[in-house]
Amino acid sequence: MPAFVYVLGCRAKGHCVTYVGWTTDVERRFAQHNSGKGARFTRGRAWVLLHTEKFRTRRQAMSREWHLKRDRKFRRYLAQSGLPV
Repeated sequence: MPAFVYVLGCRAKGHCVTYVGWTTDVERRFAQHNSGKGARFTRGRAWVLLHTEKFRTRRQAMSREWHLKRDRKFRRYLAQSGLPV
């Protein structure tokens, strides 16, 4: 079953905030985050889907998630280019 890594973004108090996660169903997980039923960090914010990557295995997706969480430069680039003003 394919797995996905995704990056969410939102504007908060004048700066960009990003969140990185993995799932097997991006649309369902994105809806959970925006409805307040996702991770605690994502509650109460209006998120925009900035980036997704597809992998063949869950293990590959989890590994990529780990790397993206540490790549602030890439997440900052996504937020600046993908978030509405």
